[in-house]
Amino acid sequence: MSIKRIRAIVSGRVQGVYYRASTETEARRLGVTGWVRNLSNGDVEFEAQGPDDVIDALIKWAHQGPTMAEVSSVDIKTIPVSKEDRLFSVRY
Repeated sequence: MSIKRIRAIVSGRVQGVYYRASTETEARRLGVTGWVRNLSNGDVEFEAQGPDDVIDALIKWAHQGPTMAEVSSVDIKTIPVSKEDRLFSVRY
């Protein structure tokens, strides 16, 4: 099983629609580690780490997000695996 870590920038109507909280819920459901936060420009950023197929499932979810979100784009970059995360959290 291969582990990967990604950084995602999600654009569109993604703040004020529970995107950040929903990302935390979905990531924890999938069992990945990392974090999520709102950016000052209205985007949401998250990093997630786990098995390839699980990260792919989170990326697929990110393109839709919660019910009230309107995602216009999801920019994904693969980054080095981290040993620091133990769970998935919201950053403020």
